Amino acid sequence: MILWFTIAQVAVAVAAGLFCVVAGLAGRRPSDWTVGSLALVELLLIAQVVIAIIAPFAGNPPTGSLLEFWVYLVSAVLLPLAAVAWALLERSRWSTVIMGIAALSIAVMVWRMQVIWTIQPA
Repeated sequence: MILWFTIAQVAVAVAAGLFCVVAGLAGRRPSDWTVGSLALVELLLIAQVVIAIIAPFAGNPPTGSLLEFWVYLVSAVLLPLAAVAWALLERSRWSTVIMGIAALSIAVMVWRMQVIWTIQPA
């Protein structure tokens, strides 16, 4: 995996998470900005899926557990979709907080995927 891309992903996920949590605690319902911030996280995750599929063919296989990597990746892709769907259905400030928590947990999963890909021995 490309380290700078992972760092950018983590930064965007943390920023989106903090944005959503602050907006939710301030009493704001899901807005286009909060949903859009999580949509940006989802686009970066889709790019990571493409990179993960192409990287082994380019001579960059993961050094850790493939099963763990793909479980994190699938979870990270599904989590923002579930958070946004729930936020749009509920339309409360707490759903905005949940979107923020989802984005922050995605940041942790993305960093863990980087560790599995580059650092961990097989």
